[in-house]
Amino acid sequence: MKIAVLSGKGGTGKTFVSVNLAAVAPASVYIDCDVEEPNGRLFFRPEQLHSETINVLLPVFDAGLCDGCRKCVDFCKFNALVYIKEKPLVFPGICHSCGGCALVCPNGAVSEKLRPIGVVETGVSEETTVVTGVLEPGEISGVPIIRAALDKASRAKGAVVIDCPPGSGCAVLESVAEADYCVLVAEPTAFGLHNFAMVLELARLLGKPCGVVINKTEGQYKELEDHCALHHTEILCRIPYSSELAKWGAKAQIAARENKEMAAVFRSLMNKIEKEVG
Repeated sequence: MKIAVLSGKGGTGKTFVSVNLAAVAPASVYIDCDVEEPNGRLFFRPEQLHSETINVLLPVFDAGLCDGCRKCVDFCKFNALVYIKEKPLVFPGICHSCGGCALVCPNGAVSEKLRPIGVVETGVSEETTVVTGVLEPGEISGVPIIRAALDKASRAKGAVVIDCPPGSGCAVLESVAEADYCVLVAEPTAFGLHNFAMVLELARLLGKPCGVVINKTEGQYKELEDHCALHHTEILCRIPYSSELAKWGAKAQIAARENKEMAAVFRSLMNKIEKEVG
């Protein structure tokens, strides 16, 4: 069972929910797909770490074979290629490594080389396998790293908890593509509701069953509750705004491992998800 945990904005408690869900599930896998700012490992403190470099293919042009036909430039729909001063130039940040330029070159002037863009770290924390994607600073797309991280759970037998990037962009789409269920973490504020509505729409468009965790509650926020009711989206649980939870978070401690009541909350949440997935 693959559970994707999403939020419309940063700071709602997406990682908090993700690490606690993974911590209460036996033989679980936690995958941090927020590759630009991965912080789940700060809570799990995994041991037996193994790091794998993730590469993408980048076109290389042989000036002796290139005759300036510009077929490669015309082919590239991502505008990653230009022809300047009688030679092609590639913009690595927006190249999608599709290999099309090499295919269309009539003179065989295009080859490809490996370019590292980050790493995937794998380790163990008690019963949880912790997989962390880390994108190199300055890189534009973390999608190849997300794919590599998700591949680590292809043979997992227990629950797989996917800590998605915030928002609703391409990296989020890649993270939830194979998920069986989406947990949407919402913040009970006007700004939080606005961003939650976007990520709820994304889950609906992808046809993913989903439920909501309202985090940092201080009483009922009617607008958010009404929005969930209007879109027939179940509120799975409400987590109170708590100084104790804030202290555990500041110390990078997993609440479900520190407190029996919080462990029970997240076991109940996991049970609800399992029933929904069937």
